Amino acid sequence: MAQEPLAQRGNILHIYDFHVKDGFQEEFIRLFEEFDYGDDNPMHKSPAQRKDGVLCQDATDKTRFFLIAEWASIEEHAAILPVLKDMKPEFIKYIEGGPAAFKPRYVNVVSSTPDEILNKAG
Repeated sequence: MAQEPLAQRGNILHIYDFHVKDGFQEEFIRLFEEFDYGDDNPMHKSPAQRKDGVLCQDATDKTRFFLIAEWASIEEHAAILPVLKDMKPEFIKYIEGGPAAFKPRYVNVVSSTPDEILNKAG
């Protein structure tokens, strides 16, 4: 059994579900990483971010991507979105539908394996 849950109960996940213009997937990933790993990413400066996000590519539809991260609250994440949008990260130009299509869906983490169960499995 894995020794750490993907997220902790009581937190939220943001899930972005979007498509990248066909033929530009590698360039999108490169530009996303350049921005994400840079010093100017406002998301990484918030103490409300619990786990850094992961960018995932659909296994069968190479134009479909998901960006998922764990946060303490919807409000904390949503408050930073206008700052991010004002920065106009270059990777956005490759998203089908432009900035309007790059919106998170929020989900509440309602169950995650407690530490005492994980520790028994280890």
